[in-house]
Amino acid sequence: MGNYIQILSAKQKAMQINQDDSIYGAFAEIGAGQEVARHFFQAGGAARTIAKTISAYDMAMSDAIYGKEESGRYVCEGRLSKMLDREFSILLTRLVGTRPANTRFFAFANTVATRGHASPGYGVMGLRFQHRPGGPHSDVILHVRMLDNQATLQQESLGFIGVNLLYGCYFLLDNLDIFLQSLLDNLTVERISIETIKVLGPAFQGIDSRLLNFGLIKRNFSPGIIFDENGQVHRPGDALYNKNVIVLRGSFRPPTLLNLDMIEKGLAAFKRDLPDSEQKHILCLCEISMHELLKRGAVDDSDFLARVDLLAALGQKVLISNHETLWSLNNYLEPMCKKKVAYILSVYSVEAFLDVDKHLGHPQGPLAAIGQTLGQKGRIYVYPIEDEKTGQLITVKNCRVSEKVRGLLSYLLEMGAFVDIENYNKDYLKIWSRTVLKMIENGEPGLETMLPPVVIKIMKEKKLFGFH
Repeated sequence: MGNYIQILSAKQKAMQINQDDSIYGAFAEIGAGQEVARHFFQAGGAARTIAKTISAYDMAMSDAIYGKEESGRYVCEGRLSKMLDREFSILLTRLVGTRPANTRFFAFANTVATRGHASPGYGVMGLRFQHRPGGPHSDVILHVRMLDNQATLQQESLGFIGVNLLYGCYFLLDNLDIFLQSLLDNLTVERISIETIKVLGPAFQGIDSRLLNFGLIKRNFSPGIIFDENGQVHRPGDALYNKNVIVLRGSFRPPTLLNLDMIEKGLAAFKRDLPDSEQKHILCLCEISMHELLKRGAVDDSDFLARVDLLAALGQKVLISNHETLWSLNNYLEPMCKKKVAYILSVYSVEAFLDVDKHLGHPQGPLAAIGQTLGQKGRIYVYPIEDEKTGQLITVKNCRVSEKVRGLLSYLLEMGAFVDIENYNKDYLKIWSRTVLKMIENGEPGLETMLPPVVIKIMKEKKLFGFH
């Protein structure tokens, strides 16, 4: 159904599933009512689709059915996995042989905490399904954030996205772009965000989960995704929780020796500013802004994966976000971290940061944008540059900013908001990304003085960034 264009209502989708005699399964929903199953009952003919529905709201009842959660958290992926395991196993044990041979069994589950009074809700939902009768199962797991300011509206959006997920897995998997887009049918990004998506099993054979998550960012369905050193996807709220976070923002096309030195020296300075008790609670991220990628035109998925793979090979974690500005990025990170957030920037980036004209889009104006980036105790570690024309060393203390913010810069320096990185590697000051890319494309020698060996090795093997 690659030509799927029309957006069907939740009732139409539920009815189409109900009318397909091969689709049969169970719903287990905890925390927000039977919001997904309700659509199938109301569409009519649910007896052809639903073997069972269950809601175990009492914790003791839930533990008796699915087992205890050692972490004490019941809205989590671990809980969802137990729900899917049990419900799908029961279906196969009790119904295989009693149902027609063409039956494709499924188990849908969610565990959710809705919120009121303008506080977003959070939930984990998943579907375990057979895409072929009698075949092995496949899984899709979504972490979602419900953004409506009323619990009843959050429940409604949860019902929509649950129906969309079930419909997409059975009718739209031949076109993954359409599958992703359909997840928010009858919804908006102001109502719900999909924080991460994870897929497993034969229905997704050859599909890279990273590209699906990348697709969420491109569509603005997700505010950010973290990839670890192994390329695995992590929900930012889990990875960032209770961490002191330091971020290097860049394009990393490709990662250079300069980038690595900025990380190493910036991280060392950050550690010196933290008490000993916090040294184990540090997370360093290389952040790539989707907004910057899109601003340059269509985003090449293979180019994106190349950057993630190269940074992973260098032992770095990567945050892909859809935040254009530092202040919006900081507003996104701080509530999840609960601790300090710092940034590593080049002097050029600091000059742009202090250009008040770039912050005119902030609702409260430029000073608020700068204040929201730095917060009460925020800090920016500044890597110097060497002027290409004059050879002059430019640091944050003599950077080129307009006179109208010179006083503000002095104040921020005095308050310790900006810190010069002093033990930098002078040999790396002449490394410019545009020069490196041109050398790669033209096959020029000298890359070993600008790029880490592992980057050169992978780039040559995979012919990345125009290498030939």
